[in-house]
Amino acid sequence: MELVELLKTVELFEGLTQAQLQRLAEISEPARYDKDTVIFEQGQQGDRLYIVGSGEVVVRVGEDPRSARTQVYLGRGQIFGEMALLDGGPRSATTVCSRNGTQVYGVSREAFTNLCKSDTAIGYVVMRNMAHDLSFKLRHHNLTLV
Repeated sequence: MELVELLKTVELFEGLTQAQLQRLAEISEPARYDKDTVIFEQGQQGDRLYIVGSGEVVVRVGEDPRSARTQVYLGRGQIFGEMALLDGGPRSATTVCSRNGTQVYGVSREAFTNLCKSDTAIGYVVMRNMAHDLSFKLRHHNLTLV
């Protein structure tokens, strides 16, 4: 039940019912990482979305670890790797734990796709939220180019 409460705080899942959140929790796989552990590297094939349960993850861009730029720190209730649910393409950044005992939950693309096939409303809500988020980021990015 604790994971369902966490999922309620995730913007990507806003609009899902309690029962739908429970189904999502059932396909979420917990993992614990220590400081400086790489969860995935930029350029690797994407196969899952991650939700931070506790601790902190840093997102870095740049293939050379010595020159990679820190983009953002993510904490409880924040997600990363969500593009893997759409296309399974290469990761656009590297994610590294910045605190010992960081807890994350992974949702594989395959498990998510199967869940959406059994409840298309889940897929609709999540994809609508993802499109909204990507639209916001694109507009924000375009404003910084002006």
